[in-house]
Amino acid sequence: MAKKLTVTFTARGYELDSYNHVNNSVYLNYFEHARWEYFRELGMYDFLKDHGNLPVVTDVHIRYQREIRLFDELAIESFCMEEKPYIVFQQKLINKSTGLSSARATTKLIFLDGEKVPRDVPAEILALI
Repeated sequence: MAKKLTVTFTARGYELDSYNHVNNSVYLNYFEHARWEYFRELGMYDFLKDHGNLPVVTDVHIRYQREIRLFDELAIESFCMEEKPYIVFQQKLINKSTGLSSARATTKLIFLDGEKVPRDVPAEILALI
């Protein structure tokens, strides 16, 4: 079973748009932040850094469900799985202030080696997820 990680944070004022809710483009940053925290928490970041493997996003799909407002407490639940030659993250953005899901994302990443050539997901990464 894939390991799940939850990251929590608060919506900030500079993320708001003219409608006074978090701009849709900010959700990309939220999901990206949670993916890097996933890498770090499971020890993947150190492996990537030490072995010259670079995860690159090739596809993102976001399903926006509900708005997020200033100072809402948020959590992103993340897990990933292998779909050769990718790893695919499934993420859910939960507004802890309301208890409701605000968005879901599916993101595909491929790994590049030091020469920026696509490669299969390293076995060491698969062992961690």
